[in-house]
Amino acid sequence: MSDDPEPAVNISGGAAGGGAAAEFDPATADTHAEAVVDRLGELYWQKTYGGQDAFTCLVRTILSQNTSDKASQPAHDALLERYDGDDVDLAESLASAEQSTLAETISSAGLYNQKSETIIDTAEWVLEAFGSAPAFDAFVKDEDPATVRDTLLEVRGVGPKTADCVLLFAGGRGGVFPVDTHVHRIYRRLGIAPPDADHETVREVLERDVPAAKCGFGHTATIQFGREYCTARKPACLDDPEACPVADSCDQVGVYPATGEVVDPADAPE
Repeated sequence: MSDDPEPAVNISGGAAGGGAAAEFDPATADTHAEAVVDRLGELYWQKTYGGQDAFTCLVRTILSQNTSDKASQPAHDALLERYDGDDVDLAESLASAEQSTLAETISSAGLYNQKSETIIDTAEWVLEAFGSAPAFDAFVKDEDPATVRDTLLEVRGVGPKTADCVLLFAGGRGGVFPVDTHVHRIYRRLGIAPPDADHETVREVLERDVPAAKCGFGHTATIQFGREYCTARKPACLDDPEACPVADSCDQVGVYPATGEVVDPADAPE
């Protein structure tokens, strides 16, 4: 289990953030995916989403790409300490940043040269397209979610997960289920998405089968479940089928307790 579990109540974006509490009852779930999210609702916490500054959230998500929170959080903190402050537009500050200095500042996040270039390019785009970080924040919170997503996906270095995290954590939009590596692995392993589904297909399945009010929670809770139980190389069911809280809802695609073998669901024999 994790040495740093999520607290019983964890409000993402502050108590004033958007969203509403959902009821988690696997017995009344309409789909397999909803039943799993409801089971995680019994296991973990309930969150309220929205309220984060959109550009800060975008930068934070870029830093998190291809690395852990443990590595990316110090980089984010160091970036804000150097480039943010009272009466400072973070987009303006980063657009004018020296790339080598920014790279050094965020080095703990890995791929720091690439990420520093992406952050500077993104800051320049925000200023060109919206004029300021606050104007970008208003766009994310007020514009049609599909328009926001499509707009973000046009930016170099911003993929579907990053765009969806901005919509969820800054925009507080219901019905958004960002797909990271944990979510991609787990819902194919469970048999909810096809074994060979790409990230976008998994997202489409989940946003179709999980009620909008539960999607944000489903994303964050699945990540915690993936860290604690359904890890990539050694899921809890290998040692004890009863150790996994969703064992009775799992097809174990690519997991073979009899031999201890674990493969990506896409590589599991049909």
